[in-house]
Amino acid sequence: MSAPKRYNAEQLMNIVLAPIVSEKSTMIGDKLNQVVFRVADSATKPEVKAAVELLFKVKVDSVQVANVKGKEKRFGRTIGRRRNWKKAYVCLAAGQEINFGALE
Repeated sequence: MSAPKRYNAEQLMNIVLAPIVSEKSTMIGDKLNQVVFRVADSATKPEVKAAVELLFKVKVDSVQVANVKGKEKRFGRTIGRRRNWKKAYVCLAAGQEINFGALE
């Protein structure tokens, strides 16, 4: 499966940063056949869809994107802030799955 004509394959490689493995994402994966990824801040839904289809060779039905606000943290007296970041909920087509154990 190659990248769609309007996207550069090199750019798509930098869209998906990491899978998010948590209790909530595991539950969503089992229940709704979705996978959760940390994605680049500038990524759009069509770019995320194309990147996941290119990287994992699966068919994607839809993508939902959420902007996560960085938490405020204290370092002694000073107050700092973590970065804002973006996550994508990728809904896979029926019968499709991504096995992260096979990637290692």
